[in-house]
Amino acid sequence: MYRVKSTTVADIPVIQELSKRIWKPTYKSILGPEQVDYMIDMMYSTASLTKQITELQHKYIILQDDKRPIGYASYSPTDTEGVYKLHKIYLDPSYQGKGVGRFFLDTVIRQVKKLGATILELDVNRYNKARFFYEKMGFTVYNEKDTDIGNGYLMEDYIMRKSL
Repeated sequence: MYRVKSTTVADIPVIQELSKRIWKPTYKSILGPEQVDYMIDMMYSTASLTKQITELQHKYIILQDDKRPIGYASYSPTDTEGVYKLHKIYLDPSYQGKGVGRFFLDTVIRQVKKLGATILELDVNRYNKARFFYEKMGFTVYNEKDTDIGNGYLMEDYIMRKSL
């Protein structure tokens, strides 16, 4: 049985623990360990998460099984009417391939549709196998972008979209 929990800044330690548990296995074959550590520090520091939740209005949700938190996602509206951005969706690797990711993404889609979304957009590393999951879920590549994130690192992403 899975439950989805809305979060506040009080849940930042849970998001941080999940990111450390999920990021290394997810990105070890794509990014070097130094870049993974850099990105975790950059995106998941307490200051960064607080800013995302309070100033940038990113809505975080946590997925739990009957024992513990197993994933997290965040989304927000964009400057374009009806377009919402899925900033993050991560699931503990031991739950992948079992329909749990589909359940979690469907939950995000239901939530953003209630808020008026007609399109859900996300960025995915061009070498991340998650791209194929998103394609199965109805997303298509809309564009590409390279983002300099500092320290000599570049994020090479596809921008994918799904009409809701």
